[in-house]
Amino acid sequence: MRALGIDFGERRIGIALSSGFVASPLETVHRSGDHSTDHRKILALAAEWEVDTLVVGLPLSLDGSEGPAAQLVRSEIEELAAATSIPVVPYDERLTTVTATRLLQEGAVPGRSQRQMVDQVAAAVMLQAWLDGLAAQNNS
Repeated sequence: MRALGIDFGERRIGIALSSGFVASPLETVHRSGDHSTDHRKILALAAEWEVDTLVVGLPLSLDGSEGPAAQLVRSEIEELAAATSIPVVPYDERLTTVTATRLLQEGAVPGRSQRQMVDQVAAAVMLQAWLDGLAAQNNS
């Protein structure tokens, strides 16, 4: 299964790719100010990599509730889903940016490079959690 992990941010969109059981950071898409333009870039990547699922990080509150950020992402998920026939799956992304930052620091990635990579690494962390959950379901 090929899946694209998407971490929508205000200024950047982190993109990760799985081609089986492992997620890898792919790239960062800088927001254009227009969701349609941003979604076309994402869907071009999806076509290029022949993905069959789009997994979008849903920024839930620590207690699991949906706050304003999650509601904005839900709205964007609906827009993206309307623009493609590829299934769009929301997935809990709590603490992925914290985990991504920690991984980059542990890897001794310099601060400037960290800022450029954190969104795509966060997307990979979220996508890997989704893949692991899928594997656990299939093994039970």
